[in-house]
Amino acid sequence: MHRTLCICALIQPCATRTRVVLLLHQLEQEKPTNTGRLAARCLSNSTIVEAGSAPAWTVPGADALLLFPHPEARPLEDWRGSPRPIVLVVPDGTWRQAKKARRRIAGLDQLPCATLPAAGPSSYRLRHAARPDRLATIEAIARALGILEGPDVQARLDYIFRVMVDRTLWTNGRISTAAVTGGIPPGIRSHDPLGMVNLRREVR
Repeated sequence: MHRTLCICALIQPCATRTRVVLLLHQLEQEKPTNTGRLAARCLSNSTIVEAGSAPAWTVPGADALLLFPHPEARPLEDWRGSPRPIVLVVPDGTWRQAKKARRRIAGLDQLPCATLPAAGPSSYRLRHAARPDRLATIEAIARALGILEGPDVQARLDYIFRVMVDRTLWTNGRISTAAVTGGIPPGIRSHDPLGMVNLRREVR
C-alpha cells in the first residue's frame, strides 16, 4: 500500500483474553496482500511465529486450539465461555500450506482442532480463492474472536480489513471514492500502481 494511504494510524491494538498465535508461512512474509500480520498488529495479545521458530502456544493455565477444519474438528463454540483462557493457533497461508504446517511443525498435530461455523462468502477481493467460503486470515480470526470474545472485537478487525481492501481496490481504479470504507485522506487521488508517475505528480 502506498504511504499516502497507509492504515497504520488507524490501528488501535485491542486487548483480548484469547491469545492469538499466527503461524506465518515463509511465502506470506513479503506479500503486501497478507492479512495475518495486520490481524496480529490489531491484537495486543498476539504473536507471530515464523518457520523454524519454537512453539509459542504453551501457556500455563490456558488451552491451546488449532483453528483448522480437520474432519475431527469441534465447533469453536464449544469453547465459548471457557473458564480457562484460549490460545488460538492460526495458520497463515493457503489451505495446502496450512495442511502441511500441521504435519511438519512439531507438536501442532497434538492440538485439538476447532472450526468456524458456516457463514457468508469472504469479502477479500484482492486474491481469488478456490472456493467462495474460504476466508482471509484476518476474517477467520475476526470470526473466531467474535465467538470467544464478543462482537466488538470482531467488528474492529472487520473494519480495518475493509479499509485495507477498499483502499487497495481504489488505487487500482476498481471502486469509487464514495465506496471506500472510512473514506480517503484529503488531497489523495487514485493512481496507476504500475507506473506510479501520476501519483508522484499528484501528491507533490
